[in-house]
Amino acid sequence: MTSTLPNPEVIIDRITPVKRLRVLTINTHKGFTALNRRFILPELRSAVQATGADLVFLQEVLGSHALHAKRFHDWPSVPQYEFLADSMWPQFAYGRNAVYPDGHHGNALLSRFPILEHHNLDVTVSGTEQRGLLHCRLDVPGHDEVHAICVHLGLRETHRRQQIGLLLDLLASFDPAAPVIVAGDFNDWRLRADDQLAPHALVEAFQHRHGKPARSFPARLPLLRLDRIYTRNATAHGPQVLSTRPWSHLSDHAPLAAEIHL
Repeated sequence: MTSTLPNPEVIIDRITPVKRLRVLTINTHKGFTALNRRFILPELRSAVQATGADLVFLQEVLGSHALHAKRFHDWPSVPQYEFLADSMWPQFAYGRNAVYPDGHHGNALLSRFPILEHHNLDVTVSGTEQRGLLHCRLDVPGHDEVHAICVHLGLRETHRRQQIGLLLDLLASFDPAAPVIVAGDFNDWRLRADDQLAPHALVEAFQHRHGKPARSFPARLPLLRLDRIYTRNATAHGPQVLSTRPWSHLSDHAPLAAEIHL
């Protein structure tokens, strides 16, 4: 699902090449705090907007949930990704991964730039753990094509290895010179993903800057290095873990942010 919303506040200069993109990635935990104690999607929207990101990679974002819509008075009338996009991001794409009786959730990308095309690659390996890779091709001034891939991988290492293999197959179909940004929840607490990705010219922002991926889970006291921002034919600068308030109380994952130079 993609959408284009009229937004007079967002004007993209079609002449001046864009050389820098601000990127944010967050597992939204379906709009609830850790342990599902409180629905905080409106607060999360305010925090995400305050970052001024050009691209927002979302995981575990709800497309719909009939039961929650009845239980919470402030439940949005539109899908969560559209509610988060608001007037800040005129374009968004959603990839549905998990479907259940009350609704569904998946990955989404919010973008200041036109999304020329998108597709959701089902990378579910087996069982009920449904996973996907949301790929968007963006129209960024000054570049023939820019690719953004929102990732949410499985909890089992054997599944993640197969899913990263499918990610690499997808990357092999792109123009080898095109800028690529891959971000999201890799669930890679054993730090094995880089062994597969680094040989294919994918550089992780925090690994490159600090020698290891960022600690991002749990949000209130990040210990595990689950979330990542990878680039190819682009460089990440100033990577940050947003682990202080309000972020520490808006999801079970701390968001990651970086400036990407194309």
